[in-house]
Amino acid sequence: MDLTHQEINLLRGQFPAFQRTIDGIPVAYFDGPAGTQVPQRVADAVSSYLLSSNANHAGLFATAIESDQMLDAARVGFSEFVGADDPAEIYFGQNMTSLTFAFSRAISQTWSSGDEIILTRMDHDANVTPWVLAARDRGIKVNYVDFHQETFRLDIDQLESYLNSNTRLVAVGCAANAAGTINPVTEICRLAKRYQAKVFLDAVHYAPHRLIDVKEFGCDFLVCSAYKFFGPHTGIFWGKRQLLEGLEAYKVRPATNRLPGKWMTGTQSHEGIVGSLEAVDYIADIGRDLRGDPTLGRRDSLIAAFSAIGRYEQKLTDIMLSGFKSIPGIQLFGIADPCRPDLRVATFSIICRGISTADFAKRLCDRGHFVWHGHYYALQFSEQLGLEPEGMVRIGMVHYNTVEEVNRLLDDIRSIASSVSESSG
Repeated sequence: MDLTHQEINLLRGQFPAFQRTIDGIPVAYFDGPAGTQVPQRVADAVSSYLLSSNANHAGLFATAIESDQMLDAARVGFSEFVGADDPAEIYFGQNMTSLTFAFSRAISQTWSSGDEIILTRMDHDANVTPWVLAARDRGIKVNYVDFHQETFRLDIDQLESYLNSNTRLVAVGCAANAAGTINPVTEICRLAKRYQAKVFLDAVHYAPHRLIDVKEFGCDFLVCSAYKFFGPHTGIFWGKRQLLEGLEAYKVRPATNRLPGKWMTGTQSHEGIVGSLEAVDYIADIGRDLRGDPTLGRRDSLIAAFSAIGRYEQKLTDIMLSGFKSIPGIQLFGIADPCRPDLRVATFSIICRGISTADFAKRLCDRGHFVWHGHYYALQFSEQLGLEPEGMVRIGMVHYNTVEEVNRLLDDIRSIASSVSESSG
């Protein structure tokens, strides 16, 4: 089943943020790629934990026992979210960036002179610099995969040419946070496995839009952040048990050597973890409602939800791409073909000729459209396109955005572009 106008409005009713206005104009949140809005139930879950079950790990008293039960439930929920079977393969941290820095330090201890790793020039810097610094410290080679500036897709032939028996790791994003491109990670994993190279996937920008399936991808490690899919600021890491058990974690001596605690350094944000699970269940309930089955299991519910979310966001994408083509002065940096929904998510980076990106974003924000400007940490992407230091203006949509919001945004972009053209003409 598809998400209808009525169902979208019911979902929006769960988000208090949509009550906000600017000069009487309802705010349209197009800033989702940097962090989505949060439904009331997620805030309630965080509050409930803090007020009723707030305790540290492994105590013998009631609140500690309750807290640990909630954390165990969260690991079960997130193993289902990523399509894994073993909850012990899930651990949590402050965010994807922190988790990646810590893990890169650990896995790099297995690298030696002559080894190589492969990164891309399309990724968020959180999936670049941690590996660059680790490679520098170990004295190994870094190869960068370029993207085609005509198609905004990774050069898979170049990636394949870099792979060899010395390749230890391939780090790539499931979806690009600037261009919106969905990368062919299943193919990348298959190519890497020919050389026994490990694959580390950044699913931060992918998670709000598409179903994660680590078994289908064939990856070894995957990270995401709950605040990108309607939750609080918490990072989630999945890795294959055998690999996580075999690596040495940087941790304090009293900490356990067993999974998952081996990798969860220090006291975690328990309330954030509990709230993050609630965000997963918010998405799952979309699937249950669409199927008309409140007893449907979490994984099956997520499959149904993301199937409908993908189709709905494609509708918004088609409107955006068509609108951009009709506005003189607007340049899109991303896949412009509406016939290929499998290649992109609803994220669009643009510039308006004759106006700075900061001024463009400010004018849109003044009209009630919350958008980002700059490079959004996809620094090499912006550098390769020659757009630094201004970068681009990024418009990001998730399922709570509406057709009406998109049409209003396009009207205002058209108005701004026209006024810029008139003033400079």
